[in-house]
Amino acid sequence: MTATIDIATVQAFLLVADLQSFTRAAEALGTTQAAVSLKLQRLETLLGKRLVERSPRAVRLTAEGANFLDRARALMAAHDRALSGEAPAAQSLSLGISDHAAGPELVPLLERLHAMSSNLTLAVTIGFSREMQDAYDAGELDAVIVRQEGSRRGGEKLTEDEFGWFASRRLMLPKGEPLPLATLAPPCGVRAIAVRALDKTGTAWRERFVGGGVTAVVAAALAGLAIAPLARRIAPAGLIDIGPAHKLPKLGSSKVMLHSKVSDPAKLAALRAVAATFRSAAGAN
Repeated sequence: MTATIDIATVQAFLLVADLQSFTRAAEALGTTQAAVSLKLQRLETLLGKRLVERSPRAVRLTAEGANFLDRARALMAAHDRALSGEAPAAQSLSLGISDHAAGPELVPLLERLHAMSSNLTLAVTIGFSREMQDAYDAGELDAVIVRQEGSRRGGEKLTEDEFGWFASRRLMLPKGEPLPLATLAPPCGVRAIAVRALDKTGTAWRERFVGGGVTAVVAAALAGLAIAPLARRIAPAGLIDIGPAHKLPKLGSSKVMLHSKVSDPAKLAALRAVAATFRSAAGAN
């Protein structure tokens, strides 16, 4: 009797390959790590090949696993077409992301969503956490990834960021002069935290650069114009935390939360993948 491949095992393999984690793959599938591991074992047994290398720190594809990857994607695409027809109805997912929360996770997040379904139209908006939350509450967005602010509760924790005072190594800070800051404009929550901490300790400061986005703020810091309060996860190579050396006040930490009101199964699956990808890329527990 000819052996057949179970689509569920292929889906599990693709998630493990993309997220490099059995735990994150299980989160994306809404199942347990043991169940994902069992699916992979069945697939490996069927193919007679070892597809992944497992270690306490990482999960990586073997050469045979890498060779199987494109065929696995093609099989899933053919499966989806068979279920939906040659021209499946396009679906839309509107996602709002806080600029200070997006960080380097945005690229793998979008890659994962595309790999899951090329028929899913993404409408991604980047902005202030408060504005994204307000748009979500007004029903303008299906889901948001924002920093937890004020007394707002609920949502799913994706990661928790530590903040610091980041600047270029070549930035000169003349003694006695106000601290030059590079921030987003109000109502940026990170700016508010930084200003509050400086005012509380009586540290003089001035607005040296106001950016329309975190990318612009980071560029100003890299250029040596000013100091930028940033999450360590977001700060690029080339910037260092000068807070300890200059005895600047600690900025503490902030949770990044996912809020969603999606009920459609396809969109729910996409958001589970979003959460798992974000945690995987951020290295969150």
